[in-house]
Amino acid sequence: MQNHQVMEIEYERLKEPKLVRRRVLPVGIMFSEYYFYLTAFLEDKKTFDNPDDLFPTSYRIDRIRDFNVLEEHFKVPHKDRFQEGEFRKRVQFMYGGRLERIRFKYTGPSIEAALDRLPTAEIIFQDKNGWTVEAEVFWKGIEMWIRSQGASVRLYEGAEKDVGK
Repeated sequence: MQNHQVMEIEYERLKEPKLVRRRVLPVGIMFSEYYFYLTAFLEDKKTFDNPDDLFPTSYRIDRIRDFNVLEEHFKVPHKDRFQEGEFRKRVQFMYGGRLERIRFKYTGPSIEAALDRLPTAEIIFQDKNGWTVEAEVFWKGIEMWIRSQGASVRLYEGAEKDVGK
């Protein structure tokens, strides 16, 4: 990473095809949700779900089956460098996806639990029934969190307004 060298990895996915080979530009190693992750930009974004993604992909290190550090180097202008703190504010369970601005109603017992989970969250409105919250998050991870909250979260705006139904 410090030398900005391109890597080729063989990665075991949970969905088909199981083993994929990727050329990546590694920018960090993170620990989250009991695992270490390689954060890296995908060199060929045509094979990716979101080719316009400006953020790196996370690869669980224990699923990297093989890797080669290549002699090729890449440049990252300072203004485009990976900022782990900004990434962490928006990612849930280390799942990326599209960066979305969402709005939801929270009626659970502790708004602090939601705000702690979503560092970009802001309370927009509060009434006797709960809180209306907005946050900027990556979609795949926030969808998992919303589903885990059951009837305590009702999505108003975001990628999939029918989550939880």
